[in-house]
Amino acid sequence: MANRNKHLNMNQTYEPERCWVGDVHKICYETKAEAELAARVAEYDHHTGHLSVYKCEYGDHWHLSST
Repeated sequence: MANRNKHLNMNQTYEPERCWVGDVHKICYETKAEAELAARVAEYDHHTGHLSVYKCEYGDHWHLSST
């Protein structure tokens, strides 16, 4: 995975790493803790209801799930 500690200048945008899970291009999280934090932030910011996290069967990373 890309080093996420790099500093971005004002003209750069951050594009998270993604992988295909079925027919969905999902964001990859390096750790379970990182995915859980992202789930809580998304629940708060987007009023999504509860999101869970799961280990990707195609790589060494984690994803969010609404089911």
